[in-house]
This record gives sequence, C-alpha cells and structure tokens, in this order.
Amino acid sequence: MNVVVWNENRHEKTNAKVAEIYPTGIHGAIADFLNEEEVNVKTATLEETEHGLTEEILNETDVLLWWGHVAHHEVQDEIVEKVQQRVLEGMGLIVLHSGHFSKIFKQLMGTTCDLKWREAGEKERLWAVDPTHPIAEGLGEYIELEQEEMYGEHFDIPTPDELVFVSWFEGGEVFRSGATFKRGKGKIFYFRPGHETYPTYYNKDVQRVIKNAVKWVNNQNTPTHVYGNTKPLENISEK
Repeated sequence: MNVVVWNENRHEKTNAKVAEIYPTGIHGAIADFLNEEEVNVKTATLEETEHGLTEEILNETDVLLWWGHVAHHEVQDEIVEKVQQRVLEGMGLIVLHSGHFSKIFKQLMGTTCDLKWREAGEKERLWAVDPTHPIAEGLGEYIELEQEEMYGEHFDIPTPDELVFVSWFEGGEVFRSGATFKRGKGKIFYFRPGHETYPTYYNKDVQRVIKNAVKWVNNQNTPTHVYGNTKPLENISEK
C-alpha cells in the first residue's frame, strides 16, 4: 500500500511552539508512526512543485492523508480536481482536524463544512459510538485528550455514511469527530483531533485510529465500471 501524508507545513515554520512539538512537521510525525505498519509512506507539502501531488504520485497513491489550516486558499484548483478524480477512482482519503475547511473536503462534501470552534486547551473525550467499526479496532470505550481545540455542532456536512466517534468537550459542546463517506469508488474518513499546538499525534490511541483508518479507506480491489451505451448480453427479439 502506498500512502502519502500531505501537510501545508506553515505553522511549523512560523510558530516556535508548533516547531518544538513537531520538529519534523505534522506530516513527519504522522509518517513516523505509519512507518510502523506494512505500508510505503511518503510526505508532501504545499510549497513543493504541484504541492508534492504530481499526476505520477497521485496515480501511485492508495491512501492520501490531508492536514491544512491557514493556507487552504493557496491550494491550486487544478490539484484539487486531480485529487477528487483519484478519490472517485478509488483512492482513499483521510481528512484531519482543520482539513474540514480544505478545498478538497468541501468539494467532495458539497457543503460549507463550517462549525463552531474555541481554542482554550480543554479536555476532549472521543466516544466510540460504533465500537465494532474497523476504524475503532483495538480501542476502549473512549479516547481522552487532556488538551485540544474545541469543535462544536452544528458541523455542516452531509449525513455521514457511518459515525464512528462523537466528541464531548469540557466546555459542554459535542461534535461528530469520526465520520465516513463514500464518493465514487473512494472511501473518505474525517477525524477531528490534531490542533497544531497540542501533541495530539503522539497519542497512541489517536495513532491507532489513523492506522486503522488507512487500512479501511484502502480500496484497491474495486471493479472498473463501464458506463454509457452498451450492447445487450442476451438476444433481444424483434417486436
């Protein structure tokens, strides 16, 4: 399986706290724990040529992970179109945290993907509301994070195909934090935790969710469908 971890890689260059927490970038931290699995992992960032997502790389990618925040508008529309096409063809997509506002996620959802938010370093408890789902494998009833940014409902997304996690925050809000969708032949998973100023991606349970999600969205064995005008399989008698 070929996995690409995409990150705009801006906070790491402009915020000393983020650089201290993620010295190799958020993409580097995610790639490190994914390398523990039997997958081939590459990283790509916004400032690379074609954002590191050339046609050759995308064609070889089975699963793409996406983290973005302050530079959504800088992602080229042409690249977004290519990523969308690959998802429709069967490439898996995992959208992380503030990637909910990325061009690619909004385009695939067809909604604003807006929400409430608050950065106050409050406790988050992610309940596994579908504990039998493969993405929740190996977890307990919930994941508890001591500090995270709050995301609150209403989250303007289509009704998920499956809801795996729901978050509760210390300030009282709840949020649909782990949701799956299908577009064309591609599987999509949105996973909420991962604010850049907290060490969320070092949490073993968070890592387990992402590892499980990579396996779940991987969809290499889908058939190639034929569309358009087609000849009959049986003889059609004249009437």
